[in-house]
Amino acid sequence: MYKFILFDLDGTLTNSKEGITKCVQYALKHFEIDEPNLDKLTCFIGPPLLNGFKEYYGFDEDKSILAVEKYRERFSEIGLFENAVYDGIEELLEELINKGKVLAIATSKPGIFTERILEKFNLKKYFKVVVGSELDGTRNDKGEVIQEVIRQLDLSKDDLSKAIMVGDRKHDILGAKSSRIHSIGVEYGFAKENELKLARADYIVDSVEELKRLLINN
Repeated sequence: MYKFILFDLDGTLTNSKEGITKCVQYALKHFEIDEPNLDKLTCFIGPPLLNGFKEYYGFDEDKSILAVEKYRERFSEIGLFENAVYDGIEELLEELINKGKVLAIATSKPGIFTERILEKFNLKKYFKVVVGSELDGTRNDKGEVIQEVIRQLDLSKDDLSKAIMVGDRKHDILGAKSSRIHSIGVEYGFAKENELKLARADYIVDSVEELKRLLINN
């Protein structure tokens, strides 16, 4: 029986494709890189942004840091609200709370933006703990984020067997494994084909409704 449920944000609770991809597009334009196809930029949803610019565009450390700064110019004012809660998510959270579950947010998105998004969509009330990365780039590894959630919830070693991470990318699954908790991969998010299976998620679901059945019954 899982009592402590950690949720990723982007691609798990909200569909943030428009905001994130348009802000990546904006950042790339600063370097005279034109990418009109936003679908090609969905790979940036989930992992730390700094890593994304390095991996997908070959930027070095300094260039990646500047790219993140340019991204945030648009994101902080416009992009964070180019977003929508997936159908059924609020009902899921409400039912989990009614069942006595303890909910937390564990995201690589900076905490300051995460708080604003949760407040905008009236979701913050469901979460006992909200943990994200820092603007200076620290705690952007998903394992570190999960460890901070565990610390703030004051979970014992025995409690870890009752904790589970829900996310849409391999980073969520690998972060859960490094923290010795179980994981659920959601395929309605932004994972590549077989990404969650290859990361060895303990469970994989296709829809919010399937996620609800799994969490309510376990």
